[in-house]
Amino acid sequence: MFSISAIMTTDLITVTGDQSLDDARILMHDNRIHHLPVVDGDRLIGVVSLTNVLAATDSFLRDPNSRLHARDIPIKDVMISDVATVDKNASLRRAAMFLEKHRIGCLPVLSKGKLVGIITDTDFVGVAINLLEQMESVEPDDF
Repeated sequence: MFSISAIMTTDLITVTGDQSLDDARILMHDNRIHHLPVVDGDRLIGVVSLTNVLAATDSFLRDPNSRLHARDIPIKDVMISDVATVDKNASLRRAAMFLEKHRIGCLPVLSKGKLVGIITDTDFVGVAINLLEQMESVEPDDF
């Protein structure tokens, strides 16, 4: 059984709740990621996704009574604070099933309550590609 720690990202890019939506957007763009853990020190307090950033920016900017720039919107106002997490020793299969069942794109990974990584739907696509390549390498060439 492979555990989450085998494929999770540990070189984390995080934000704080007081940073702006514009900060999150720039970090996501520059690092080609779609999810940012929101932390207070070493404690996970939420997650902000590209979908959150786009939806919040769109709704705040479209409403003529609250025209705000993304740099004026704190992440804590749009982050998901009720975050599903996974332990670093959990099975990949159970985590993948959880992501699929709940239609979420990432799970922050905890060890003893501390944020140590993140696993995303993209990580599971990588696993699927690897497995398909392994299967193709053992298939006979003749049909």
